[in-house]
Amino acid sequence: MAEETANDAQVAQDNEIAPSNEAIQGDELVQGEELAQGEELVQGEELAHGEELSQGDDLVQGNELVVSEVTTPPTTGTRRRRKKSLVWEHFTIEAVAGGATRACCKLCKQTFAYSSGSKIAGTSHLKRHITLGSCPKIKNQEQRLALPSTGGTDNDGEGTIERPTKRRYRYTGYANAAFDQDRSCSYLAKMIIQHDYPLHIVQQPAFSIFIESLQPRFKIVDVDMMEGEVYAVYQKEKENLLQSFSTMPGRISLTIRLWTTSQTLGYVSLAGQFIDSEWKMHRRMLNFMMVSSPHSENALSEAISLSLSDWNMKDKLFTITLDNECSSHDIYSANLRDHLSNKNNLMLKGQLFVVRCYAHILNAVAQDVIASIHGVVYSIRESIKFIKASSAREEKFAEIALQLEIPSTKTLCLDVTTQWNTTYLMLLAALDYKQTFTTLETCDDNYNEAPSAEDWKKVEAACNYLKLLYDSAHSIMAAANPTANIFFHEAWKLQLELANGTGHEDPTFSSIAKDMHERFDKYWKDCSLVLAIAVVMDPRFKMKLVEFSYSKIYGAEAAKYVKVVNDAVHELYKEYVAQPLPLTPAYVEQGEGNNGPANANNSQGPPASTGDGLLDFDMYLSEIQSSQPSKSELEQYLDESLTPRIQEFDILNWWKLNTVKFPTLSKMARDILAIPMSMVSSGSSIFSAGTGSHMLDDYRSSLRPEIVEALVCAKDWLQYSPPATEAPSSTLVKTEGS
Repeated sequence: MAEETANDAQVAQDNEIAPSNEAIQGDELVQGEELAQGEELVQGEELAHGEELSQGDDLVQGNELVVSEVTTPPTTGTRRRRKKSLVWEHFTIEAVAGGATRACCKLCKQTFAYSSGSKIAGTSHLKRHITLGSCPKIKNQEQRLALPSTGGTDNDGEGTIERPTKRRYRYTGYANAAFDQDRSCSYLAKMIIQHDYPLHIVQQPAFSIFIESLQPRFKIVDVDMMEGEVYAVYQKEKENLLQSFSTMPGRISLTIRLWTTSQTLGYVSLAGQFIDSEWKMHRRMLNFMMVSSPHSENALSEAISLSLSDWNMKDKLFTITLDNECSSHDIYSANLRDHLSNKNNLMLKGQLFVVRCYAHILNAVAQDVIASIHGVVYSIRESIKFIKASSAREEKFAEIALQLEIPSTKTLCLDVTTQWNTTYLMLLAALDYKQTFTTLETCDDNYNEAPSAEDWKKVEAACNYLKLLYDSAHSIMAAANPTANIFFHEAWKLQLELANGTGHEDPTFSSIAKDMHERFDKYWKDCSLVLAIAVVMDPRFKMKLVEFSYSKIYGAEAAKYVKVVNDAVHELYKEYVAQPLPLTPAYVEQGEGNNGPANANNSQGPPASTGDGLLDFDMYLSEIQSSQPSKSELEQYLDESLTPRIQEFDILNWWKLNTVKFPTLSKMARDILAIPMSMVSSGSSIFSAGTGSHMLDDYRSSLRPEIVEALVCAKDWLQYSPPATEAPSSTLVKTEGS
């Protein structure tokens, strides 16, 4: 008998590590030794993964629980094993007279036998109380939530356990995870932030019912508490971003966007763009602050200063990119430059400080073109509406096009008036069917909107120049990494085409080209310098593309404009040379003027002999180096041959690989390439960017300014945060089986 008891004790110890009565099949665990007696489940041994193993075998016979007596094995320590069974989320252990303990249901307060001396009752009868609906509280809760009466839930609905004749289990990580009210509130706040849900969603009855069906223990919070949760998420993400900025190697460039509300107040949004130490470009929202007069240049300057102070970047500002009407750009530029130059060390005396958004100028010029022929656009839009009003008219139109042998395969489509690219595509398709519209007017007395021949010439001229803008926008959007260097290619070609278009022999074409060129030329004069400096930092082009493009644009005066760019590049480089360099490995290459270690001094005596008998040769090299001035990094970079132009060229990776070779010039390149020439971020549409101010909806306008900022900024930051990962606790969850 003693030997059997010892063996049983050893089995109990072994079962704490690996249940011996479970066979693994694929990804499932099939629980063995299960017998059905009537409607009751008989388990030879109660084995639930992750829960406490009873010190005896629980046997169910009829409605009685039979407890087998097992001698408790001796332990070498006094540490008591923590109870892991899920039933202990619903029960507490209470001591009774005689040294026995009973398990008390937290919900209905019924008590059940658990232990008496060395006898342990196990947990099967406790689990049945929960899962079979014996607990009146759980039963009422299920009925209220319209849950099925058969079966039950374990861990308050987080893992369903039914009672079929044969049960199968599979491993899952989160089905029985411990419930955490604070964590759930934080996830709810993140959901509201990321999906723009209103804060008062927590007060909606349907939402409350839905949450209760998922987790009845979750306590729904009110709007004020949810505001606090949202702000806590904002603060945490801001701290993470501040930490990232503390290791930022270069400067930061800002984008400024104006927002108006239905009230008299407005907002200013500020985003920062920078290149990190791994040469990856980032854009992050920094602030979304309320200002009393968003169109006031003083208010804008104060907002920028507050933002820089808030993020500890007063000495790191490089450029700002504005999204505002062209007419006020000069005023903004002058005031911002004067105001901020007193508080910030602006590079190149502020010549690069204020940049205009390239997407904005494309949209503004395109909208001007469409506005100049608005009458024709209206007629074409109404004509398409008329044709698409019935299938009979569409068939008639297609029949006429077939008779006229129109070769076009384009489909007539209506435009979205706020997106000029759709208007361009509508006009382009209609232009192919101009004869069809004219013929339809003679065949259908109800149709009288066909444009005249002169109108079609205006459409043709407009489409000719809108195509330039359309193609340029698509080139920018196609770039996976829209660094500053890619914008020069688009801008100089557009400037040249529009300038040539002003001399078009057809007055209809020349008139549209003149209006477009007048507006775009203002952008070119303001931004051509920063665009050119950016393309010089592209090793595929350097100064060569500037020289080539300027010869096309300026003709005989090209040399004068090329010199302006060349002088600015050298002056900017000198400013970076004056700054201390971070510690970097020494780079040794011919042409640097120093073929020894980086800290060697060539002026101190003759070179040391290497023992190869060429001391005279070393003396000769030393004399040559001392007589020829060494080239700067910039001169060496410009003198080297151009890097081959390949389709998948990664300019940031090129500079990353050449940072050691050009330690100072790479700092300059990092800041220049990070200039946001466009307000539109990568992956977004230029055409929907619009111009001027943006409108904040009435709901957000009604919120407190700090909550609006928390919602807007945290939404931007959360998309870059790593997903929350938690180590799942292994547990068994029932799956359907035979």
